Amino acid sequence: MTKPSLTIYLAAPRGFCAGVDRAIKIVEMALEKWGAPVYVRHEIVHNKFVVDGLRDKGAIFVEELEDCPNDRPVIFSAHGVPKAVPAEADRRNMIYVDATCPLVSKVHIEAERHHAAGLQMVMIGHEGHPETIGTMGQLPDGEVLLVETVEDVAKLSVRDPDHLAFVTQTTLSVDDTIEIVAALNARFPKIVGPHKEDICYATTNRQMSVKEIAPKADALLVVGAPNSSNSKRLVEVAAKEGCQYAQLVQRASEIDWRALEGIKTLGVTAGASAPEVLVNEVIDAFGERYDITVEHVETAKETVNFKVPRVLRETA
Repeated sequence: MTKPSLTIYLAAPRGFCAGVDRAIKIVEMALEKWGAPVYVRHEIVHNKFVVDGLRDKGAIFVEELEDCPNDRPVIFSAHGVPKAVPAEADRRNMIYVDATCPLVSKVHIEAERHHAAGLQMVMIGHEGHPETIGTMGQLPDGEVLLVETVEDVAKLSVRDPDHLAFVTQTTLSVDDTIEIVAALNARFPKIVGPHKEDICYATTNRQMSVKEIAPKADALLVVGAPNSSNSKRLVEVAAKEGCQYAQLVQRASEIDWRALEGIKTLGVTAGASAPEVLVNEVIDAFGERYDITVEHVETAKETVNFKVPRVLRETA
């Protein structure tokens, strides 16, 4: 039987960003340096395949520091942690390595700087997301107010409208965030914004590539985890740009083939915590059912690289 033809528009950039790559290396190097087990507070990055792979190598994933023994190293995830967490690790004389993405750490530093200048903070982010919890946890309770939508801005109750600053989660929708920032500026004309965009380069680049592909794709698949903020934003961007069918899949086994019947063009991308092996798995699955032509759609080149902490580069 002749396979139907399918053109796959493969987004670039896609998949691992520098912060995710660094965080995974930190766990692997910690296992080499100290041996198993090494504890990791929260999923190091939001991807089951990655977490399961590190677990097989000897990493133990826990939700809280209290679940870790004092005598084994612990790693803090790429999303960042409240200040109370390393303070408690210090109190317990634990060995710990902070794998917080440097671009998230930049937001933490901004928040602390504004707080020191007497400004109350507004954070644009998703309630309950580890990055939001970590950023809000850099300052005392009540000093960071969270907004998720334009409607939230209208309900804000602030201490002094003339002494405010805002930061954002690094993995938000660029377009949605622009609207929320505009609402903040309209209501609080003196609010201070970040010197440089808080939404990270990788989130922005992956959304831009989806915007390029979505209008010409009958369907678009985002390889990523359901708890990955940047991956879910890619699905939303695709839908907003006119793609009739945009879905998140963790593995090829999750593809809904019936929903894709009759498609001629398909967009494929991956969230910043999804490894390339899973993208290849998805493309191979389509290759079994279709006569595929893969077109690479590159909208940016990424050359960012982050060093791992010095403690892991030092020989014992």
